[in-house]
Amino acid sequence: MHARIIGFFSFKGGVGKTTTVANLGAILARDFGKRTLVVDANLSGPTLGLHFGFAHPDYTLHDVLEGKVSIHKAIYEHPTGLHLLPASLLSRRVALHKFKQYLHELRPYYDIILVDAPPTVSEESIAALNSVDELFLITTPDYVALSSTLQAVQVAREKKIRISGLIMNKVRGKNYELSFDVLERDTKLPVVSVLYDDETILASLNKAQPAAFLKPRNDTVVEYKKLAAALIGEHYHDSRVGNWLGSLFRKGLSRDEVNRAIVMESHY
Repeated sequence: MHARIIGFFSFKGGVGKTTTVANLGAILARDFGKRTLVVDANLSGPTLGLHFGFAHPDYTLHDVLEGKVSIHKAIYEHPTGLHLLPASLLSRRVALHKFKQYLHELRPYYDIILVDAPPTVSEESIAALNSVDELFLITTPDYVALSSTLQAVQVAREKKIRISGLIMNKVRGKNYELSFDVLERDTKLPVVSVLYDDETILASLNKAQPAAFLKPRNDTVVEYKKLAAALIGEHYHDSRVGNWLGSLFRKGLSRDEVNRAIVMESHY
């Protein structure tokens, strides 16, 4: 077994990067039975652990990078089987030159490793970028986020890191938002998932559990499931009655469904 290491990047905070990693990891572990590790590489402002109720872990990625403990000692298992490598909420500067080495040592133990990267152009984000096999960029449909996304595209391409697609998050369906077509045109990347702004996500944060655990049939959670399935070369069948009825009147696949199929076929 040789785990794929997938990074989730944005050079702008607040676009839902950590929430996406938490939910995809939860779904891959619980719904698809994959040995999954989620890693908080946002060493300056880590929050991934909080999504799972890990507020004060005994050991963190900071301790690993400082040489205090082995990386295995800083990994925690959630009751669903998901594994988490958190960073310390009381962040401190650490040496990053061994981050890639430590992360790659974990490949034999997992099917897939998801990395939550820092939301800035920094030494931390470059270390994370250099450690992944591929990445997805997350953006919201506005010009500020698009500008940051274009910067991330440039950095990733300079590093020759494969960008597998764009995740369009917090969509409200308003006329003032940037369209699917504009994002694909300007980034020259396929949009693989469209996630609508959803209060369920906010509620799940306050309960310290991913929405995937709390409301597995929620629309946004189902979209996460479709993307999670594509990451492992599978197709998610939405068995909800409303979706089945809608499919009777819908012709063909949506653009993001086509793009996810391309992502799936490129790996399997």
